[in-house]
Amino acid sequence: MPVPEYDLVVIGAGVVGSALAREFTLRGRSVALVDARSDVGDATSKANTAILHTGFDATPGTTESRLVARGYRLLSDYAAKAGIPVEPLGALLVAWDDEQLAALPGLAEKAAANGYHETRLLDPAELARREPHLGPGALGALEVPGESIICPWTTTLAFATEAVRHGAELLLGHTVTGAEPGAGHTVLHTDRGPVRARSVVNAAGLGSDHVHAMFGHESFTITPRRGQLIVFDKLARSLVNHILLPVPTKMGKGVLVSPTVYGNVMLGPTAEDLTDRSATESTEDGLAMLREKGNRIVPALLREEVTTIYAGLRAATEFGDYQISFHPDQRYVCVGGIRSTGLTSSLAIAEYVGAELAGWPGEAMPGPRADVVPPQMPYLGQVDVRPAEDAELIAKDRAYGEIVCFCERVSRGEIRDALHSEIAPSTVEGLRRRTRAGMGRCQGFYCGAVVSRMVDEGADAPVKAEAVK
Repeated sequence: MPVPEYDLVVIGAGVVGSALAREFTLRGRSVALVDARSDVGDATSKANTAILHTGFDATPGTTESRLVARGYRLLSDYAAKAGIPVEPLGALLVAWDDEQLAALPGLAEKAAANGYHETRLLDPAELARREPHLGPGALGALEVPGESIICPWTTTLAFATEAVRHGAELLLGHTVTGAEPGAGHTVLHTDRGPVRARSVVNAAGLGSDHVHAMFGHESFTITPRRGQLIVFDKLARSLVNHILLPVPTKMGKGVLVSPTVYGNVMLGPTAEDLTDRSATESTEDGLAMLREKGNRIVPALLREEVTTIYAGLRAATEFGDYQISFHPDQRYVCVGGIRSTGLTSSLAIAEYVGAELAGWPGEAMPGPRADVVPPQMPYLGQVDVRPAEDAELIAKDRAYGEIVCFCERVSRGEIRDALHSEIAPSTVEGLRRRTRAGMGRCQGFYCGAVVSRMVDEGADAPVKAEAVK
């Protein structure tokens, strides 16, 4: 069998890899997007804290600070066009002691050094007025009005869908096991056969250092940093008006309390450096620490019901910046060490890498097409009208009025559409990220069997009458 050959192979179908594949297809290149998982965004990207960052607190002068600031503008514009849920709530960095209070003006100066000038100091009285359920003892806050919440699942899926729509081949379930860089092309070995390309971009997230080593480079090591989170029921949503952040430390942004675009409230994450790259379980100690922190930030939150808990792994390295490097002699690019800000910076990373590759000898890659309309994604947010609430839409197609998941108001029509989409889910978990089915208070107790049957038997599988009102 002939080995398939592409202009570019992108390893890793997370949010950054999908943005890269989109960038190259819009530049007219033949692209393969390769991932070991069975779905796009199925590793680090699915467990992001879901914040669209302004980049106000990045270290000035770093690659990360530049790309987060640029990515904030690019993704804000893209989300509006693609129907990705975004809510511009703003963030408050709350000071709980004199040392933290004294640090706030410096954080405002840091934001200004990053080009963000909209921060403002709040005194205790205004802070209490803005967040009446905040715990006692807060001394003040720094307001960052541009910080927003966003849907990370729809973002990744939109990028990958647009890439596939413009010709990219999505090779899921392909684990890269080796690389043979050559003068004119590289052969990537996978557990499902070789893939050949003129250039390779490594966006393998937690495995990016391993792929880097396949090309003979050992300039960084990934240390998985686990973040555990608790998601509270929608009834808790009225307790929180902003993204509530602690004063950041060198370990990251700390434990936050934030609404989600799905109407819940999130508490977390932890920050635990591990060696196991698959340790996504929650722990008793981690959850206890989160509850202790949350009880100080918004005490009433701890009296609300918990919808779910989950954990994700960030691709931390020994360095304080992204590990993006270009190796034109091997026609290889490494996009490693992309931490939680990668969701925000994804389009800027793709733009940056695309521009650099266009300057390589013999590449002559054109700029991305400007006439392309992003795919219109299913709306998963809580603020705008969902299909099950749209009388006009239901009048045209009654499937949108047939509720399958009552907690999240997901209709049979939405599940059908997801199963017929260009990148259809192959698992119930994948369908959850496309529709929110099974993600509500009952966690699939009532709709799980119906949803599983629709995934197994196809979009047109019959739905039991007792599950549909």
